[in-house]
Amino acid sequence: MKETNLPIGKYRWTICGLLFFATTVNYLDRQVLSLLAPSLSEEFGWSNSDYANITAVFQFIYAISMLFAGRIIDKLGTKKGYILAITVWSLGAIMHAYSLPVGTAFSTFMVWIGVGAVPISIAGFMLSRAVLGFGESGNFPAAIKAVAEYFPKKERSLATGIFNSGSNVGAILAPLTVPVIAVNYGWEFAFILVGAIGFIWIIFWYLLYEIPSEQKKLSKAEYDYIHDEESQASEKTAIPVEEKVAWFKLLGYKQTWAFVFGKFMTDGIWWFFLFWLPKYLEAQFGMKGTDIVLPLAVLYSMTMVGSIGGGWFPMYFINKGYNPYEGRMKAMFLIALFPLVVLLAQPLGHFTFWIPVILIGVGASAHQAWSANIFTTVSDMFPKKAIGSIIGIGGMAGGLGGVLVSKMGGYLFDYYDSLGQIQTGYTIMFVVCAVAYLIAWSVMKLLVPKYSPITNYRIPHFL
Repeated sequence: MKETNLPIGKYRWTICGLLFFATTVNYLDRQVLSLLAPSLSEEFGWSNSDYANITAVFQFIYAISMLFAGRIIDKLGTKKGYILAITVWSLGAIMHAYSLPVGTAFSTFMVWIGVGAVPISIAGFMLSRAVLGFGESGNFPAAIKAVAEYFPKKERSLATGIFNSGSNVGAILAPLTVPVIAVNYGWEFAFILVGAIGFIWIIFWYLLYEIPSEQKKLSKAEYDYIHDEESQASEKTAIPVEEKVAWFKLLGYKQTWAFVFGKFMTDGIWWFFLFWLPKYLEAQFGMKGTDIVLPLAVLYSMTMVGSIGGGWFPMYFINKGYNPYEGRMKAMFLIALFPLVVLLAQPLGHFTFWIPVILIGVGASAHQAWSANIFTTVSDMFPKKAIGSIIGIGGMAGGLGGVLVSKMGGYLFDYYDSLGQIQTGYTIMFVVCAVAYLIAWSVMKLLVPKYSPITNYRIPHFL
């Protein structure tokens, strides 16, 4: 089988492009709040703990919903499941603009049932983040499932890295646009405009996506390439199409727990960077509004390297004869070393804010490289029928890890701010960010030391 794309067609990369744009929209929507957090905190009198609670609601609902999102995607199929997900999260994004009336109604209801009043702004933004988290939970299960449908195993980490780089593009576009929109048209319009973009994407997805067996735009040569015998060997004797994938059985595999632990340890680090960096620049360097546009744009531009490079990196080892899993784990170990530079962010930050921005950018880039590979460990090990469910279980773990990181950050920042030493709080959090990946890799390697694809679903490999 020839490696070049020209004789076999390239429609699978059109699908990858759609996944890229969906992920871009996904991260645009979730980042609007963090960019406006300094001004919204001042306007509504939020403490760091209040802001942590608002972000934690998103992460908690995202986590719980991920468990069911994977199941829903597996049941509805990638096309319908993705449309449902982006519809819900786009409505949730727009809902932020109406947080005050929503919060008023919710607070009134809580008083009516005798629970007590909830601050209006906090209640409204919490409910909006909950809807956003519920919808966004469907993005990665659907995208990873689509990659498994349209790409052979040897290309999946590259395809995952490319579509996952949409998170970086979204993170770059957000600081370039959101503060400007908010300054000129108000923070409400920023949420509305960004949230509406998702509905445009739905049109293209509906017109261009079908499963490979029903996709008329897919050539026979490309279809055969996607389903080549080597890539699908581990799936031939796996779960029959008609067999229901049971969560209980999936939890009996060490491969599931390796993915779960890896996500639990590392997802919260990315979300910390995403949700707290504007607050960090304000607390440490007095920057807010349009002041943060350039530093954040530079930082998230760096993460593009991690997403695409991380997807390519394991192919270096695979081409040297390693199987996909072994090549991926070697690449992930080297990737896990890069976040250690974040340890220097605080000690060197007194020279210029650009030093921590660059060092955190390296750490964030490493996360994206890590993410491109940890997702594809699932398709390395599990048959397609189970992928959405496994991604959902791991996503739940990652979301709960994110809740823990966010709550820890809010507590530390309020505590040390009260002592006039908020920089100490950030130092502690940066230590956590630096070492999390090596811990995650070590446990994943311990659980699954070598390539162990699931070929007999009926006999769980219990710990």
